[in-house]
Amino acid sequence: MSPPMTGKKESGTARVLGSGFSGVAELMVFHPVDTIAKRLMTHKEAINLGNVNSIIFRQHAQAAVGKKFLSLFPGLGYAAGYKVAQRVYKFGGQPWFRDLIQKHDGGFFFRTFGEKNGKMIREATAGSLTGLGEVVLLPLDVLKILRQTNPEAFRNRGFLSIVKDEGFALYRGWGWTMARNAPGSFALFGGSAMTKELFFNLSDYSQATFAQNFVASIGGAVASITVAAPLDVVKTRVQQASFESSVGGMTVIKDMIKKEGMGGFFKGLTPKILVVGPKLVFSYTLAQTLIPFFGKYV
Repeated sequence: MSPPMTGKKESGTARVLGSGFSGVAELMVFHPVDTIAKRLMTHKEAINLGNVNSIIFRQHAQAAVGKKFLSLFPGLGYAAGYKVAQRVYKFGGQPWFRDLIQKHDGGFFFRTFGEKNGKMIREATAGSLTGLGEVVLLPLDVLKILRQTNPEAFRNRGFLSIVKDEGFALYRGWGWTMARNAPGSFALFGGSAMTKELFFNLSDYSQATFAQNFVASIGGAVASITVAAPLDVVKTRVQQASFESSVGGMTVIKDMIKKEGMGGFFKGLTPKILVVGPKLVFSYTLAQTLIPFFGKYV
């Protein structure tokens, strides 16, 4: 017996349009908050009320409110390229991996886990595979983080000059990125599928309403952020160092445990839950809603 479908198979164009629009909308709303989270995560000393202003706004800590706000938009060009490409790949690519698994698994998930559980685990597995492949976008992520946290590393060089000079250094932290993405994406898509299946009793996930997609996205986002948080801090620390640095992930982990304790692995978790969580919920809800919508027309 063949495993049941989890939703209508939309066209590739519909998936690109829906996920791309969600990425643009997310960028415009949440880029400043992402900058704040990254600067808190990469600060290696204790954070308190006395220094948080200078950590977030750097040399603009004493500037007017308007200038402070604009200082939270470094690396917007790299962020735009990364975010839109990431969302198109992640939200548009996961259905492709799901279709691929369903075509070639011979009913494995359905037979092994049962109908409902099989559908949910298949969605999560497709998400995990998508997360692993996301590493190809790593150079744009590295440049975005450097612009936000360590702009001196650019030394007035443009994008093409940096690519030529640094080469594979732009893939620094690729292993930690994959280690973070695989369980994080598994939890994101699996948590969303679980919410739709168990709470809303949906057999066709593409028929979820906007409200149902919103609630399902909350479930997926909370699970994803919780699972990925420690490795995300390690990945960010590895990536934010100057290009000349050869500090690896294990060195970062040892230094964190020695100087900051286990709590260091959860630095920035509060802003991520309060702000990055809604950011993911925002874009994922839009993508889940817009992909079926565009699928009606293209």
